[in-house]
Amino acid sequence: MEQRFPEAYSVLSEAIAAKAFPGCAFGLLSAGQVLLLDALGHFTYDAESPAVTPATLYDIASLTKVVATTAAAMLLYQRGILDLETPVGELLPGFVIGRDPAQHARLVTLRHLLAHSSGLPGYHPFFHTATTPYAVLRGCLELPLLTEPGSHTEYSDPGFILLGKALEAILGSTHLPTFVHHEIFVSLGMEFTGFCPPPRIRPQIPPTEEDELFRQRRIQGEVQDEHAYLLKGAAGHAGLFSNVADLLRFSNAILEAGSASNSAQLFTRETIETFSERQPPPGSSRALGWDTPSDDSSSGKYFSIESIGHLGYSGCSLWIDPEAQLAVVLLTNRTWPHRESQLIRSVRPAFHDALRKAL
Repeated sequence: MEQRFPEAYSVLSEAIAAKAFPGCAFGLLSAGQVLLLDALGHFTYDAESPAVTPATLYDIASLTKVVATTAAAMLLYQRGILDLETPVGELLPGFVIGRDPAQHARLVTLRHLLAHSSGLPGYHPFFHTATTPYAVLRGCLELPLLTEPGSHTEYSDPGFILLGKALEAILGSTHLPTFVHHEIFVSLGMEFTGFCPPPRIRPQIPPTEEDELFRQRRIQGEVQDEHAYLLKGAAGHAGLFSNVADLLRFSNAILEAGSASNSAQLFTRETIETFSERQPPPGSSRALGWDTPSDDSSSGKYFSIESIGHLGYSGCSLWIDPEAQLAVVLLTNRTWPHRESQLIRSVRPAFHDALRKAL
């Protein structure tokens, strides 16, 4: 594999040497075939720590937003159960009650949450005071809107926490993790993907952080995101663990949508087109749940404008190009041992460019 993609391997090896991350697993899917599935480095910068393998599970952080939450919304939309124009307040009444001005809150729809154009802020550190799931959710429900819905794009964790709960309101008695497990992960054979890894396998997962602020311990095999942790490890914005092979299976389901040769397809082409279309306001790279390439995109220079993808705070990424019929997954724990390093920002586009040039 290294002989076919030498520049890509060089990018990742140099990143490990520069301490952008201690190790990584990565893969490339092209025309339905896995052309690359490999790993480099270790769980930590200690050379005696376990070596990363292609099957290593990672905390994929905000990839949860597309692999679980957006994928669930896509299925519900496809089945005629979810209307993108449904006001959030109809599903989560607490979103409107007590707000000022409440009329703006009434205008926020599921489409706005998916497109990150609801007017909600990008982040709020609820975990400084919240100690229960109820407190986190109430905090999200009561956050003031910073802008009029649809007028501005700001990538919002609180928005996706609320989206996850809104989907559960649509599902009734079914929790979102249960729905995505049965309807998506089992359907696609993603047998290693899920929330809340059991204690027995946690040592087999690279740690994400030496947490000195919140939990005062090494975070390994449990979700790094503080709010997902307070939400019992499973939330609309974060909490999922997965590996490269499973994420390539998920990517293939996107690429094969509408294919006549795929009798067991999960998504229709119309669903993919709807959710991959860029959303207002003009200038935003956000589709519904997904991101699309921009001038300085992590996807690099060669992914088509039709591409969709997403990043995870822990150092993970997924990019899918329907035009070229390929997908690339890169999983790392770039936040080890602390979150300050931003070297991953230059690694991602260089890695993607190297793969595309080799093809």
